[in-house]
Formats: sequence, structure tokens, C-alpha cells
Amino acid sequence: MAIASRYAERRILHRVTQAGHADLTVAQARLMAHLDDDGTRLTELAFRAGVTKQTAHVLVGQLESRGYVSRVPDPADGRARLIVLADRGLEVQKVARTGEAEVLAQWREALGAGDLGELQRVVLALARWCEAAV
Repeated sequence: MAIASRYAERRILHRVTQAGHADLTVAQARLMAHLDDDGTRLTELAFRAGVTKQTAHVLVGQLESRGYVSRVPDPADGRARLIVLADRGLEVQKVARTGEAEVLAQWREALGAGDLGELQRVVLALARWCEAAV
């Protein structure tokens, strides 16, 4: 699974770089991938990305200074802030989703639609089990 994940990540990041976002690092892209559409608190973002809160803080600061994300008040708690995609981050998200679709098409061609569907089903079931086991 790790090899396939790294392949997909490299292909998607290559597309993002080609689209004019060469200043985005792998670590920053990985962090951005864990943002909810309506924003995510820093502590939750760090947890999802598997990094320390301090690392997430540094990465978010870099992303913010480059126009990929912004911090906005959390409507559920005025003291908290949410990290949300800024316009430049939304551009990256669109390119990344296109890249993801291309990788899935390559895998569908290599494995066949049935095997790819079964793989997706099994990996999703495993992910759910892992989340519940934490």
C-alpha cells in the first residue's frame, strides 16, 4: 500500500508543480490534503497529518505566507481559529483532484475495474477499522 501511495503522491505533486505551484513542498501538500472544506483546527490538522502541533503551526505559517491557506475565526468557538484553503489553495486542490483521477484511471487500466473496486473497498474497510481501533 505504501508503494502505491507514494506513487500517487509523486504523480499528483508533479501535476501541481507543473500547474505553477513549484513552491509547495511535500510536507505542505500532505498537510493541505487533511483540510476539511469548511476548515480545520490546527490541533486536528496536526493529528490527521501525523505531525506535532509545532510542526503543523510552522507548515501552516509557510502556507499562509504563500497564499495557500488562511486562518479564520471558528464559528463554533470565537476563541479558536480554522485553517481554510485560500484561493491559491483551492487552485492546488482542483489540480490535485484531477491528478488523483488520472492515477485512478491508470490503476483501473492496470488492474481492471473489478479489481480496483475491490481494492478500494478493502482499503476503505481497513481504514475504518484502523480509525476505530485508535
